[in-house]
Amino acid sequence: MNKGPIYVTQPYLPPLQEFNEYLQQIWDSKIITNNGPFHKQLEQKLCEYLGIRYISLFANGTLALITALQALKITGEVITTPYSFVASTHALWWNNIKPVFVDIEAETCNLNPEKIEEAITEHTTAILPVHVYGNPCKMEKIKQIADKHDLKVIYDAAHAFGVKLNNNSVLNFGDLSILSFHATKVFNTFEGGAIVCHSPEMKQHIDDLKNFGFRSEINVVAPGINAKMNEVQAAFGLLSLKYLNEAIQKRKLIADAYRKALNDTRGISFINDINDVFHNYSYFCIFIDESTYGVTRDDLYEKLKMHNIYSRRYFYPLISNFSPYAALSSANTSNLPVANKVAQEVLCLPNYPSLMNESVQEIVEIIKSTFR
Repeated sequence: MNKGPIYVTQPYLPPLQEFNEYLQQIWDSKIITNNGPFHKQLEQKLCEYLGIRYISLFANGTLALITALQALKITGEVITTPYSFVASTHALWWNNIKPVFVDIEAETCNLNPEKIEEAITEHTTAILPVHVYGNPCKMEKIKQIADKHDLKVIYDAAHAFGVKLNNNSVLNFGDLSILSFHATKVFNTFEGGAIVCHSPEMKQHIDDLKNFGFRSEINVVAPGINAKMNEVQAAFGLLSLKYLNEAIQKRKLIADAYRKALNDTRGISFINDINDVFHNYSYFCIFIDESTYGVTRDDLYEKLKMHNIYSRRYFYPLISNFSPYAALSSANTSNLPVANKVAQEVLCLPNYPSLMNESVQEIVEIIKSTFR
């Protein structure tokens, strides 16, 4: 039995002694922010690791998304998913943009491309899909729709760090992609985020916007904000990157163990690995069919809590059910049948590199023993 609480995730922390070496360099240089040496190094290393050309680091992923909408001058309406973390839609609201919710695919939990065109109006300017749990959206289909209707595409790739499709980073699709380096993510910098773009001109524009619009000491070229990543975050990211492949492999082993153990449990399903995709195993979610499993998702959630195991109903409730957005016509339950069903069934199980095999087995046994 576990001796303490098991949470749905834990931040990966590299060796403290090694991090102290980076901190010593910061103390020696006395450069702690404003595009310092570690900031520049991390941008370079991330481009190399991720297989991308341009990246701009941010203090967090939400500021990155808010800035991306500004960088592309998005207005009016944006088609997006109700099945995501609420920051995806909050960023639209902060830019005075109306979110238009479209239903999701049951097999991936991603925005359903077949539902996009019917939601486009004369006010639509962009599509904001989310690579949910790191599963790539149907990016070619979304591109075809966007090109046909002259729309921008911004991917919320908060879950998709390192994910590749046919050996090509998913971050190379769309006009911009947004990353989150929050403590809960596969790769973290305590807090943090980034915008991935495809030209030096756009990177310069994004860098201007995140630094008050300053191009030089005496030249402000845009009404920017302060969204810069500091040197301590960047240093932590550089160190963490050295251990990332090992951390992803440990996550994969845990996901494989869950799948193998639960594969024959009636009423339990999960998203299988997608062909030609390199996954990062950022989350492992199961979906509970009450009619077959015998109890509700919430019953199992509470049962796990009784054993000091804290899973997460991720994403529940839907963004469209939260009070700021519930009155929107696109938030109507009849418009989002798949998303509503999935939100009632999903349960994310603990998965992080330091999770013990014994804990995985305990979680599995509770799930199996709860079946009626």
